[in-house]
Amino acid sequence: MLHIESNLLQIERSIEQIDIKGQYINLASPIYLSGQLNINELLAQYSNNIAQSDTSSVLQIGVDEAGRGPLLGSVNVASAILPRAWSGLIEGQPLKDTPLSILTDSKQLSEKKRDMLYPLVQQHAIGYVIADIPAAVIDQVNILQATMLGMRLCTEVMLEVIAYHLNDMAQDVHQLHAEVLFDGNRCPELNYARLVELGVEEKVDCQAWIKGDARHTSIAAASILAKVSRDKTMYALDAQHPEYGIAKHKGYPTRAHMEAIETYGVLAAHRRSFAPVRKALKR
Repeated sequence: MLHIESNLLQIERSIEQIDIKGQYINLASPIYLSGQLNINELLAQYSNNIAQSDTSSVLQIGVDEAGRGPLLGSVNVASAILPRAWSGLIEGQPLKDTPLSILTDSKQLSEKKRDMLYPLVQQHAIGYVIADIPAAVIDQVNILQATMLGMRLCTEVMLEVIAYHLNDMAQDVHQLHAEVLFDGNRCPELNYARLVELGVEEKVDCQAWIKGDARHTSIAAASILAKVSRDKTMYALDAQHPEYGIAKHKGYPTRAHMEAIETYGVLAAHRRSFAPVRKALKR
């Protein structure tokens, strides 16, 4: 679903079924995606790429995740497109003298700085998508596959929205060149049949970047979106279940969290496939 507000396309999706290698799987719980795209700014900054296949202005999409290790709650994934002049290696300082000048790997920043950057990334990014993959899906497919699924969906939804609106504006989508930069040592397997339908399958270069959130500005931007959006869900859970101290441990297996599980039991949002939760359920 798309909503247009001024020059921004608001993106909202709820995924209940997913096609994996030609087979549809009913998800144990819906995956929610949200975000926005400034199509006019995309055209203004990457018009050479789209109109003339100028490889010097390849569209770079950074993708990162947050929350693989906790026992509780969702794993969140985000994709982000920064302005062309801001997208590049962090060591090259493309963000110097910009509102995102302190942006780097979210794990290297204080929570206060992450919270400050979160709305700035949303405001200045040309586009972003955030996916919330719930605990039930993590238990259904395992945490690695849930993370890969989130990365895949954030990428495909971004490319789909871009391709749809380029076609709608009579732009040649076949000239779009995009690099998708995934934090980590592997890339998700995209639905290439869908990319063929969009007309961009040969123009998408997927790359795995180890410690990419500390190396590339677009991945760092995605890391902020993923981390802070997940923290927001943790604070919401903390308000519902204050006795678990979720605001402090964010679902990670701290001593206080394990003691809360022993005292109060397992919540619906706990990941039942994770060993400490599975053991607690047996007891």
